[in-house]
Parts: sequence; structure tokens; C-alpha cells
Amino acid sequence: MPVTPVHTEAPSAGAAYDCISIGAHPDDVEVGTGGVLIKLADLGYKTGIIYLTRGEMGTGGTPEVRAHEARRAAEIMGADLLDTLDMGDTRLVDTPENRMAVAALLRRYRPRLVFAPYWTGGHGKRASHPDHLAAGMITVNACNYAALRKMPIAGEPFVVRGLYHYFLPPGVIPTFVVDITEQYDRWMEALKAHQSQFQNPEKPRDYLWALETLARSYGAQCGTKYGQGFVIGEPLVVDDPTLLVGKK
Repeated sequence: MPVTPVHTEAPSAGAAYDCISIGAHPDDVEVGTGGVLIKLADLGYKTGIIYLTRGEMGTGGTPEVRAHEARRAAEIMGADLLDTLDMGDTRLVDTPENRMAVAALLRRYRPRLVFAPYWTGGHGKRASHPDHLAAGMITVNACNYAALRKMPIAGEPFVVRGLYHYFLPPGVIPTFVVDITEQYDRWMEALKAHQSQFQNPEKPRDYLWALETLARSYGAQCGTKYGQGFVIGEPLVVDDPTLLVGKK
């Protein structure tokens, strides 16, 4: 069955993006990379968001409500692109068809950097939601497909220069942490835009508190107040090691 976008809001579609963050459900990108997307937008980079499902199986909200919340959150984060596919919430699978659908978007938007969920996890708890794991694996393979000249995919072949993973399982040490202290308040605002998920009285868990706690944990690992952590699946090539410690 072909995968087609549910909605695309890309005023600059066709122009190369500096960074695109990919998630399984509306709100995943905000949770795992929201502070970083805000920081990149602050620095003048062109950022975008791709969701692979409409989030129709979520306890709170409808696909229409969640789409509205995602648009509001994207505005808060300064994202230039919001693209949503309909691969099936709770039915997301790493198939050649899904890989090609994502690869086609990578060829279209041509991001230098891609964020995606970590591709493996534990034994079924929320940290290893099967859709999250599938989204990570689909993206890994889509990056490969996008670069292959003979693949039957629209657009010119394209090589993603960096693929970084969020939603790290317990015990996985991040390759790097981004300081989001200055972006924290706007990150919380973007999360609160998903009212059906994070401010829903039918959900007793305090998700925002849990996310703040995680951000403090990552920040503590690198000497900042708040951070978001990521893993790189291959060695990082560095020409000038002094850049890793900053200019101060």
C-alpha cells in the first residue's frame, strides 16, 4: 500500500534543510529533540519535522487534534517544515516501502543532519515503544536508500551527513549532549502545545516533570542545567579536536 503524506506544510519545500527530526508520532520530536530544534533555529539554521504516523492510537486526542497540536508546537520551535505520513500508529514496521517513502522525503528536503529515535531497546516498556524502534530503523535504512542511485525513488540521490539518535534506553551513554538551558522554557511551551498528551487529566502521570528530570540528568552529565542527549551509530570524524571543547 503506498504511503502518502496526510499534510505537508513546507513554505520552503525543495530548499536544502540543515536539520530534520523524524518521529513515529506527533510529539516524539518535541520530546526527544525539541530543545535542540529551538536552539538550531535560534542559530539561524533551517529545521524541519517529519512524523511517520498520525498518532491515532494515542490515549488522548484524535488525529485532527494531534495535527493541530503538532502545528502549534512546530511554530514554537521555529521549524520551517511539518510533514506527516500515515504508516499506521502501533503498526509501524521497517519495510522496503516505508524506507523508500522516507528516502523520497530525504531526497526532497536534503537535510545535512537527521535526528531519529534509537533503533533498539528493552522489553516493551515505553522507553522501547515498538513504533519508536521501527522509526529509528526505517530512518537508518532510508538514509541508505536515499543515497543509492538505482533505487526507484523520486529525486536525485542524496547523502545525509549526520544521523543522530534520541530516545536512548536506560544505560545507553550519549555520544554528546546539547545544552538547552536557554531554550528550556520554550521547549516546555512546545510540549504543552500537545495538550491532549501532556496536560490531559485522564493521564495521571506527570510527563512534563519526567521530561524535566531527564533533561536535568543529561545536563548534569556535562555541567549544564538542562540538556538533550544523542547517540551516533558510527565513529565521529573530527578534523580539529579543539572544536569539541569550544572556544572559551
